[in-house]
Amino acid sequence: MLAIILSACLMKDPNVCREYRIQLQEQMDTVSCTMYAPPYFVPWSEEHPGWQIKRWRCASAAEEDI
Repeated sequence: MLAIILSACLMKDPNVCREYRIQLQEQMDTVSCTMYAPPYFVPWSEEHPGWQIKRWRCASAAEEDI
């Protein structure tokens, strides 16, 4: 199972950044994840006003290093 890992920073203070995980429910490979990930950004941004996505990646949902 994969997850989208977002690196986002506060708009008011770009030095304050965090990583967020969006768990994907569908089984897919990394290439498919990169193709289908962008539509998840809009709802995330609406739920996290004041934060700006700086970068993102697809990774194993079991990855613990974030």
